[in-house]
Amino acid sequence: MTDHSPHEGLTVPVAPDTAACTAALEVATAYCSPALLNHSVRSYVWASAYAAQQGIEHDAELLYVSALLHDIGLVPEFDSHTVDFDVAGGHVAWVFAAGAGWPAERRRRLSEVIVRHMWDTVDVREDPEGHLLERATGVDVSGRHLDDFTAGFRADVLARYPRAGLSDEFLACFHDQAARKPQSSPAVSVRGGLADRVRANPLDRPVG
Repeated sequence: MTDHSPHEGLTVPVAPDTAACTAALEVATAYCSPALLNHSVRSYVWASAYAAQQGIEHDAELLYVSALLHDIGLVPEFDSHTVDFDVAGGHVAWVFAAGAGWPAERRRRLSEVIVRHMWDTVDVREDPEGHLLERATGVDVSGRHLDDFTAGFRADVLARYPRAGLSDEFLACFHDQAARKPQSSPAVSVRGGLADRVRANPLDRPVG
């Protein structure tokens, strides 16, 4: 787990073949815009690929469902005017997991991973799924840690799951959240220069 150089020959990961993963994709497809849906899928792809590179053991089903639902609190149907979008998303995911028949502790972990994707860092030793999702969303939103992957792998991922105007939509969502909830995690991100980091993301520029 110490080799941080990009690996050649990495293939684009696919979703785990479980009923919960299939249902999570169905939910995300129903409620997320095309840009937000592809962002959620790419977040799993970056996370799973990085885990494979670094030999990070993790629960693939938990990681996939977390990735697909991590931004569900941004969509109008699940938007909260009282709590941060990541916290709201964690609550939605808990309900989803209850319907999927997951035990209470696994539901709690799902909610926890989603909330932690907004942390600056998550210790891989304490929470591998949280670490992977936090790192992967950083890759996709602002290009942080993008050098974990080769240009060829990045191009393959974007060809399969295009960005579809994600940066503009994401910033609009965060500015809206920040205006309505000044103490929220999006507000902290906006005040911390999120827009500049998002606009500088190399993933929004053509490869080659």
